[in-house]
Amino acid sequence: MTPTDDPDVQLMLAVQRDDRGAFEALFRKYGRQLVGFARQFVGSHARAEELVQDIFLKIYHSRQRYVPRARFATWLYRIATNQCLSEVRRGEYHGRMISLDPSEDENDAPLQIADPEARSSEDLMLGREAADKIRGVLESLPPQQRAALLLARAEGFSYDEVAETLGCSVSAVKSLVHRATVTLRDRVGEPQ
Repeated sequence: MTPTDDPDVQLMLAVQRDDRGAFEALFRKYGRQLVGFARQFVGSHARAEELVQDIFLKIYHSRQRYVPRARFATWLYRIATNQCLSEVRRGEYHGRMISLDPSEDENDAPLQIADPEARSSEDLMLGREAADKIRGVLESLPPQQRAALLLARAEGFSYDEVAETLGCSVSAVKSLVHRATVTLRDRVGEPQ
């Protein structure tokens, strides 16, 4: 499959021709998942939304320079990853917790109905403690490891696509994902 076979590449080529509908379609398709991806870096839903808006503005303003060399998602996530890495390197996000929840805004939370077969409150508390521990370990990972792990495991990118996104070799991606996975496994499994 060549990049031009990707329907999203076709949409981006339409964006180059000033097709606002194509741009809106790309934003609708990728905006929400990019917010979730960015939130893993900056720890704030609101800041992640701002970053995604900045990313799409950057894409729109530079649309004439777009050349399809890979899947659109690979190109988009490269921009998003670079934006997120720049943001965390600024230093103001060190020490903040990241969210694994779908949304930090309670108004966005789906309606929850009591389930008589649901887990006990003790099970829920243990699950929250485990999630908190995972959040802490993810945040402590070096940014490149975190990016590689999130792209490969959470976003489902192939190692080739992660390499293209991060601008490194496939062997470097494998190493980054392996080190991140080992760190996550070792630290989450540590006794309190």
